[in-house]
Amino acid sequence: MAVDRAIGVGLLGLGVVGTGVAQTLLRKPSVLAERIGAPLVIRGALVRDPAKARALSPLPFPLTSDPARLLEASDVDIVVEVMGGEHPALEYLEHALRAGKHVVTANKEVMAKHGHRLRALAQQLGVQIRFEASVGGGIPIIGPLQRDLLANDITSLRAIINGTTNYILTRMANEGLDFAVALRHAQELGYAEPDPTNDVEGIDAAYKLAILASLAFHTPVTPADVPHEGVTRLRTKDFQYAKELGYAIKLLAISVKDDAGLSARVHPALVPQETLLAKVDGAYNAVEIKGDLTGTVTFHGLGAGAQPTASAILGDVVNVARALCGHAQPAAPPLSTPSKPAVRLRGLADLVTRYYLRMSVGDQAGVLAQIANVLGQQQISLASVIQKDADPAAKTAEIVITTHPAQEARMQRALEMLSKLPVVKEINNVIRVEPV
Repeated sequence: MAVDRAIGVGLLGLGVVGTGVAQTLLRKPSVLAERIGAPLVIRGALVRDPAKARALSPLPFPLTSDPARLLEASDVDIVVEVMGGEHPALEYLEHALRAGKHVVTANKEVMAKHGHRLRALAQQLGVQIRFEASVGGGIPIIGPLQRDLLANDITSLRAIINGTTNYILTRMANEGLDFAVALRHAQELGYAEPDPTNDVEGIDAAYKLAILASLAFHTPVTPADVPHEGVTRLRTKDFQYAKELGYAIKLLAISVKDDAGLSARVHPALVPQETLLAKVDGAYNAVEIKGDLTGTVTFHGLGAGAQPTASAILGDVVNVARALCGHAQPAAPPLSTPSKPAVRLRGLADLVTRYYLRMSVGDQAGVLAQIANVLGQQQISLASVIQKDADPAAKTAEIVITTHPAQEARMQRALEMLSKLPVVKEINNVIRVEPV
């Protein structure tokens, strides 16, 4: 039913992103009203401390620390959640849906862990939950997966979806910075949090991949289904050697569906320099999707920041508001209830790919033969071996090995065996190689 009044918006959170949303709503009221058919009015914002000084001053809307003031308010039609974190955001979103509110959220953790249930609840109650801003900042990717690409049988999804780590890896690759220095620069610029664990350990990317894979492959995928590795083991040498071999190093989120089932994983990977993903630098994100009808399509843009994220949030708000005004809008598709058996989720042990190994070894005859023997026992063949820096005083050398495709489980057994060889002083790094 069309509304004949202003559409009320309640903000849960008024941090960097929440302030960006509020500023845009206050700066562009006439433009948004014209596109919607009714004005959008902020009815209030939930904050921890209403007395705290704000970037927006004076505030033309009230602040409250009581969530019920917004979640149960009769003049709030759309609840926008930009708090982050799992709790109490999850409880607030459920409360809003049960109170008949439409919900727009940027919360990747909640949507990754509980998105299927929340979407089912919204569908049951006849309200909308939209979450474009949960992945990719300003890149439109959730909407295309829910609508434009639905006719496709998607077989693979590869993405750079964490701007913090991509910025760090770009600085390490282009300027030879150590990881710690590049991380500090990212923190100084506001790309990385004071505690960067979720970013640098791949947790944030795993949340986002769970969301994308659930939509792309029409089956619930949770963060527990996504093994993840971070970027803290990467060193400047790895970028130098990767470049010599014709690769860039990126933190990739990858999900593939084939006859054996569905796999999802997050880890650093060597990516051929000629590919589009290898050229995605700085805080930019990219999502590459392969469908049977479209072929390969790539979505690229800024993956973080107040303005790109506000763009995604407000796009969802405008779509919900237009529907409230009676404009025909494509609703989110119903949750799939496939008659076929559930898609099998494969573990990382089943992966078959190529590998890059960097090792410190004794600088003596017969070392390579011992290493090749161990790899051979696990049916892993060598593609190339390069000896790099030698330390005459320590009588050690550094070697870089690339392999032909091998099974992950066999590689892990080989690494365990190699670590026990007296001639192997240290396995410095192991990075998977992603094909073109």
